[in-house]
Amino acid sequence: MSELPIPRAWLRWLLGTLLLCGWLAAASAQTLVFQQAQVAPAGNGVVDWTQARTLSLPDDWSATRPHFSGTVGYRLNFDAEVPGNAGSTLYALYIERACSTLEVVVNGQLVYRGGRMSEPVSRNCQQPQLVPVPAGLLVAKGNAVDLLVRGFALDEVGSAQRAGGLSRVELGAHEALARRHQMRMALAIRLPEIVSGTLILMGSFMFMMGWRNRKQSYLAYFGAVMMGWALVLSRLWLTDLPWPHRTSELMLAVLMSLITMAAVQFLVRYAGRRLRWLDLGLPVQCGLVAASLVATPPDWLHGLSSAWSALLSMEIAAAAVFYMLDSHRRRQQQLWLMGPLLAVVGLALATEFLALQTQADARIGFVAQLVASLVFLSLGLRMVQRYGQALESAEQGRAELEVRIREATAQIERNFAQLSELKVEQVTDRERKRIAADLHDDLGAKLLTIVHTSNDERISTLAREALEEMRLSVRGLTGKPVRLSDALGDWRAEVVSRLTQSGVEGEWDSPPDEEVTGTLSARAFVQTTRILREAVSNIIKHSGASHCSVRCSIAEGDFQLVIQDNGNGIPLELDGKLDKGHGMASMKGRAKQLQGQCLVESGPGYGTVIRLTLPLDRHVTAT
Repeated sequence: MSELPIPRAWLRWLLGTLLLCGWLAAASAQTLVFQQAQVAPAGNGVVDWTQARTLSLPDDWSATRPHFSGTVGYRLNFDAEVPGNAGSTLYALYIERACSTLEVVVNGQLVYRGGRMSEPVSRNCQQPQLVPVPAGLLVAKGNAVDLLVRGFALDEVGSAQRAGGLSRVELGAHEALARRHQMRMALAIRLPEIVSGTLILMGSFMFMMGWRNRKQSYLAYFGAVMMGWALVLSRLWLTDLPWPHRTSELMLAVLMSLITMAAVQFLVRYAGRRLRWLDLGLPVQCGLVAASLVATPPDWLHGLSSAWSALLSMEIAAAAVFYMLDSHRRRQQQLWLMGPLLAVVGLALATEFLALQTQADARIGFVAQLVASLVFLSLGLRMVQRYGQALESAEQGRAELEVRIREATAQIERNFAQLSELKVEQVTDRERKRIAADLHDDLGAKLLTIVHTSNDERISTLAREALEEMRLSVRGLTGKPVRLSDALGDWRAEVVSRLTQSGVEGEWDSPPDEEVTGTLSARAFVQTTRILREAVSNIIKHSGASHCSVRCSIAEGDFQLVIQDNGNGIPLELDGKLDKGHGMASMKGRAKQLQGQCLVESGPGYGTVIRLTLPLDRHVTAT
């Protein structure tokens, strides 16, 4: 029984398809289809019917009047008895295609105007027309419907689908034809509108991602492709533009060159390559396309536009082949997905190109455009997903490194405490060196790899900071004492540099080198460095200070370090809870480990003072 749902689903789909086809056939059978018309030229909007001749519909101007641009009149003669409209007071004319726009006159009465008949002419080539015809305008015998079609010669358009012409005309009940018109509008206009809006939104998002992260610039180029393709689709419903027909054709042709530039750059950059000659040549080509089209005579537009379209298509195909070969050579994992998608896009674009350059059914071009759009959306979603996964993986790696560093640090401190209690200096020294070597060879190498290979600047910065922290831990593990004067010099260089880079004026005051004698234990140097770093980080991140002073002094057997800023101070709501924020607890804990103390004095608007006091007799030895 588990295998029954699949056949039933197929049966339901087949039954629905048959019902739809039957309904369309029945609707067509209830209409009067005009397959011939009296055709005559119209000068200044007036048709000379004395020169009329009979032509079959559909009438393709590129075949019947290849170099004609202007208005042509079509006359349809019929009697009032129309199939499927018994008792109805409203008829309708259904016109699948009237390019570029039309007016309808029934028995001498203007009943419909599809748009502007003079420049700038409305562009309704892709939109079906539904013309209501009141029954009161019709007579029993000898009705005449005149259709004035304003169109352009094939030579003056970039695509044969936008050349002048008229499809077959159907007359029938308004209700029946309205349903067909709505369905056709939904497929030919509304669906591309929705797809275009989605392409614009996703393309803008990807463009911003690629713009902010220049190492993944291919995202920006693919976003540009999606937005450009959305503009190409917009020609289906943007009918009344404020500029002449020739300007619209030139803009469409130039837009295709820009899309080609973005597509080629996307494929090359996505393959991990950057070719300087492409960076220069593609913009120059876009300029040449625009200049040549502007300079060409109007009746040469179609030929030149077709030549450019063929060349641009070959460039995209060459870029796709380059990407496939390069990815195959480097055995990239995304090849299994990109290969079929590129093949589908290539087939769809080739189909659309042939449909635009020939008199193929316009619906073939619609389907090809929608297929390409859906592939763009799928590929865009996939790249956004991969970007999110890479970012999540990098964040997870950073978190794991932090955990390992904390664990290693905790292990080091535990080992140090145990070895100190046992007073086995040689064992302690060997253990420290072993752990330091492990950290340097293992974590150090991995952190250094992340610093130099990560595409995310934030992760690189975090890895660099973790590397510095690990080096400080290794220095402490070696157990080598540091001259107190050298320690003061290192601290001064680091503090002043960090404050200056953050826009905070730094002031350092310490005794002269000749007054500072003795060596500082490695452990005291490491812990004091961390306390000082945490204090400076709090000033940079939270205080809003413009000035910070650090004073070092040796008095009464203690080493004192006073850090003072002129920032905002610690808010009142944190009063009494300083150990719970801004790393205060860690600073006090480290000072306590050194048998010293760390005091914090602060008030809102009066800045913050941190006083660190360490006993010299425990951590400084005479030289």
